[in-house]
Amino acid sequence: MIPSNVKSLILDMDGVVWKGDAPIGDLAATFKQIRARGLNFVFATNNGTKTPQEYQEKLRALGVEIETSQVVTSALGLAFMLAGKYRRGTKIFMIGGEGIRAALNEKGFEILSVERAPEAEVFVMGIDREINFQKVAEAALLVRAGVPFYTTNTDRTFPTPRGEIPGSGSWLAVITSATGVEPIVAGKPFPYLMELSLERLGAKKEETLVVGDRLETDIAAGQSVGCMTALVLSGVSTKEQAEAWNPKIDIIAAGLSELVK
Repeated sequence: MIPSNVKSLILDMDGVVWKGDAPIGDLAATFKQIRARGLNFVFATNNGTKTPQEYQEKLRALGVEIETSQVVTSALGLAFMLAGKYRRGTKIFMIGGEGIRAALNEKGFEILSVERAPEAEVFVMGIDREINFQKVAEAALLVRAGVPFYTTNTDRTFPTPRGEIPGSGSWLAVITSATGVEPIVAGKPFPYLMELSLERLGAKKEETLVVGDRLETDIAAGQSVGCMTALVLSGVSTKEQAEAWNPKIDIIAAGLSELVK
């Protein structure tokens, strides 16, 4: 199903490789087939809650061995973006998980507690499973005061075995509604993660296939940088939505295992 000129894959995770903690198909067999075909690959995910090391461990538990350099998260993309704009030691208030925290720490930023939020020079938001009213209130006050506002991604939901649950975009809506300010976005559909992934792969865009389950992020991002795209129906978007998408998607497949056969 993959065209013969494709040498590299940029793979989404949620909805492509797993739903929540449940693997989609026999991942060990699927990735054995990917390697047997000589395809290089990286994962590019809007889910910045985990570090590359945590994703490496999760994949290992599912029978897939990778290097941490093969994982590009929206948290890493955001940290690289901020490092190009702000000095080390810049004070950041964040709503997000360990993946964002680790990426910001690596770039030398000072991450503030909620009690010190008023000192923030930058506000960053992603998915935070410990979100509460105090964090949201401090974030809204900062943004209304003109503090620069960034986010890892705007995905409204992400898939689990029981269905879709609120993603980063759903929580962002609280802040944007309270402030009237839209954030600067590091993740898909904006091209930064795709460009970083191509750099990691050392690949040409015309020889790279972007694989995702969500049209408005994964497919839009791949198309924005001129890569071929494949939508798998194991996550969020439906076949009907995919067939109506413009520009036309190169491949529609039931799942990753079917795609690589």
